Amino acid sequence: MADFDEIKVAFWGDGTYDVHPLLTDAVVREAEAVLGVPLPAALLDLLRVQNGGMVACGRRRYPTTAPTSWADDHVPLPDLMGIGHTKGVTSLLDVPDLVEEWGLPTGVVPISGDGPTWVALDYRRQGEPTVVWLESGRELALAPDFRSFVEGLTGR
Repeated sequence: MADFDEIKVAFWGDGTYDVHPLLTDAVVREAEAVLGVPLPAALLDLLRVQNGGMVACGRRRYPTTAPTSWADDHVPLPDLMGIGHTKGVTSLLDVPDLVEEWGLPTGVVPISGDGPTWVALDYRRQGEPTVVWLESGRELALAPDFRSFVEGLTGR
């Protein structure tokens, strides 16, 4: 498992697809107010390097112990939502609408996906949110926190 500080410098893929302008403290405060929860420091660390977009090829899979509709042994993380108001680019500011549209459980914050499958932060328990996979009413626990999730991402 790689160290988070090493990962964050090489986490993002090439290109500007789904990238918002540089992250500001004001937009972080706005997102946390819209979501009603504090965002994990590790997520904000990544978004300060690049505010959303495609994930590097070597970090697009998270291994699972149970099969999903996606694969027998992993879930995908092709991209990660940023925070902003860029027209046509999904943002963490859009999460309340996504939760309603896709019938996601209250207390989760999707960070990647396009329905009906999502990687999400799960705030339904006290403390740091866990990371879960959501698909058509099914949930699979992935990691105890976002930092561990990122450190566990692989390319295969």
